[in-house]
Amino acid sequence: MSNKLKLYLNAAKSAKIGIWELNLKKGSLYWDAVTRCILEVPEDFMPVQGSSIRFYTEGENRNRIKFLLDQAINEGIPFNDKFQITTDNNTIKYVECICQVAFKKGKPRRLLGTFQDITNEQNLINEMQLSVEKFSSIFSSANDAIFIFDISNGHIAECNPRTSELTGYTSNELVGLHNSELFPATYRDEIKNLLKQNTEKDNYLVSESYIQTKNGNIIPVEVASGKRFKVKDNTFLVCFFRDISERKRVETNMNKLSLAVSETTDTIIIADPNGKTAWANKAYLELTGFSLNEIIGYRPGHFSKGPETDKHTNAIMREAIRDKKSIKITILNYKKNKEKYWFDLNITPVFDKQNELINYIGVGRDVTAQKEKELELNKLLEVTNHQNNKLFNFAHIISHNIRSHTSNLAMVLEVMKDTDDVEEKLSYIDLFKEATEKLSETIEYLNEIITIQKSTNIEKTKIRLKDEIEKTKNTLSLIIKENQITISDNIPNDLTLFVVPAYLESILLNLFTNAIRYKCPKKETKLEISYEVNEQHTIINFKDNGLGIDLEKNGHKIFGMYKTFHGNHDARGIGLFITKNQIEAMKGKIEVESKVGIGSTFKIYLNEK
Repeated sequence: MSNKLKLYLNAAKSAKIGIWELNLKKGSLYWDAVTRCILEVPEDFMPVQGSSIRFYTEGENRNRIKFLLDQAINEGIPFNDKFQITTDNNTIKYVECICQVAFKKGKPRRLLGTFQDITNEQNLINEMQLSVEKFSSIFSSANDAIFIFDISNGHIAECNPRTSELTGYTSNELVGLHNSELFPATYRDEIKNLLKQNTEKDNYLVSESYIQTKNGNIIPVEVASGKRFKVKDNTFLVCFFRDISERKRVETNMNKLSLAVSETTDTIIIADPNGKTAWANKAYLELTGFSLNEIIGYRPGHFSKGPETDKHTNAIMREAIRDKKSIKITILNYKKNKEKYWFDLNITPVFDKQNELINYIGVGRDVTAQKEKELELNKLLEVTNHQNNKLFNFAHIISHNIRSHTSNLAMVLEVMKDTDDVEEKLSYIDLFKEATEKLSETIEYLNEIITIQKSTNIEKTKIRLKDEIEKTKNTLSLIIKENQITISDNIPNDLTLFVVPAYLESILLNLFTNAIRYKCPKKETKLEISYEVNEQHTIINFKDNGLGIDLEKNGHKIFGMYKTFHGNHDARGIGLFITKNQIEAMKGKIEVESKVGIGSTFKIYLNEK
């Protein structure tokens, strides 16, 4: 082997280029070490003519190498081509095979060639080809209009089909057109600066501008400039144009709506699907005293509830929100400074086209003035009804009791007038006296009740209940001893009440004497006095084990005037009526629990404010 040939072979080996030779006369095939390495066959592998064909991927690659080898052997035509092969280890590779033909006496005698692994290069080419195909697909089908500008002259070098839809120009008309022709005159400098900034600094910039179409229409667009790139010595810039006409229209409408919502006197609050505040208008913030930052992320009711907020109304509102239903309520809320206000609120859920909940919108109005008038009117109606009931009782007294007494007096006088017997006339004096006494008694009761009901500005005094109970027991000590009544209490010495002393004295006397008057003769009489305190009242309980009252039959008239239930000869039916009036005059109330044969418990609720 000559030195020149050795040098060539060593160079080929260094470049990882395989050498092969096919001797057509002898039918022998030679592969060097690089060729064996590419095909991943053992070092001692001995190739024979035709053994290389199996390495070429079955199909187009194998058919093509057979055809080219056949041409080289029979017609002496050389070739240079690229193929996909599968090595002895089942590795897929790409190779470049070059074949030269050596002739003798005009006939092909040897095929000499090189064999080079180009897998990495081919994979890169494949990837580039795929990228080109992807870019071409994206470029053609993109929703945005894409322009490629030649920076050297500002002309459009390429554009996608969407540009024609946006501008009204055909692709042929756009290519070669200067970019300034796309914009109204007032916006050309703005776009020129945008392109200049991107070209000089290679920035990704987004801005809004306007396109002027072929027929002169002005369309708002969003312009996004991409990266610049070079092809040979020319620099190009990719720009994306998006029609934002609809967005601008929506923004305009939203701005108008936002202005209306912000300036309306009605309060508006928007909550997310979880019911948490996302936004509120100025009217809501001014009404409640909160800032937007203080309420965002919280449920609107988190800050507005207070001790007098109606729990039932609140529960109804929560249930409607949970069920994604509209609701209209009026509820007592609290401001940031704890001031109360009445709130008329409409809550409406908002859904998207897929019927998914987007948010809740609450539109409300401060109706404190109207509600206070309504409550005042209701209170007035309640007072009026109460007064009407009282007038009915007075009418009953006047029409029945006083008329009865005056009728009795008239009858006695008539009888006395009709007789001339002095002794007989004198005998009617006692009847006349009795009738006048009963009339006087009725008038006294009437005066006492009128006094109580007229006392709208009665003065209350702080007294110790324990002392008043002891005074009443001392006053009635003889009666208590005579009737063998046991009276016990758990009233602490320091329990004080804010009451009208004269009224409390009368109430205690009435309840003590009732327990005595209606005792059960078959058992030892007991009266137990206890107390309890809630948020609004101090409650005094008077529990006896007397005759009891059938509340199902007589409960509706137990506190009526002249109502008696046991036929006692000394019962006048006025004590509980007066007691009820005295307690109500002090803004309290009285209730009774009773069972026949078991006893009664009178519960006195005293409002000490």
